[in-house]
Amino acid sequence: MNRLRPVVLATLIAGTLDFLDVIVFYGIRNGTNPIRIPQSVATGLLGPASFQGGAATAALGTVLHFSIMFVAALVFFEIVRRVSLLTRSWPLTAIAFGLGMFCVMNYVVVPLSAASSSSNPTVLVVANQLFAHIVMCGGPIAYFAIRAARPIPDYAAAAFSSPRTRRA
Repeated sequence: MNRLRPVVLATLIAGTLDFLDVIVFYGIRNGTNPIRIPQSVATGLLGPASFQGGAATAALGTVLHFSIMFVAALVFFEIVRRVSLLTRSWPLTAIAFGLGMFCVMNYVVVPLSAASSSSNPTVLVVANQLFAHIVMCGGPIAYFAIRAARPIPDYAAAAFSSPRTRRA
């Protein structure tokens, strides 16, 4: 569980920030009711009927959203652990994750789901999606992935260990 703790924390932060971005963006842009945001995620399984399901489909959409975020974070943590180049720059790693997540979601996940996707999103919608994926999702996930790949040394434990138990 210790190894999953940073993945779970990154998932909760990134998933919450991503939801907040979408709620604010579509709330301002279209006056969208916040419950419709997780319901729109549930359309991936249920199609347009998810908008008729009330709180139940909103809960399903929330679970799906955080599950997708968890899997993406888990995969990216493993990539960062194996590709040391990604541990050198937090902003570049966040951009790499965000662009990768944007592409996977828009060109793999959504097309394979029951969700109807608009074929011509506006420049503003694409810009917001890129911002959300890079900053809101990529930022926290890259931060925790880099920290997990480069654990902070425990100087206190080393200072108080006996010379026989210290590693050379």
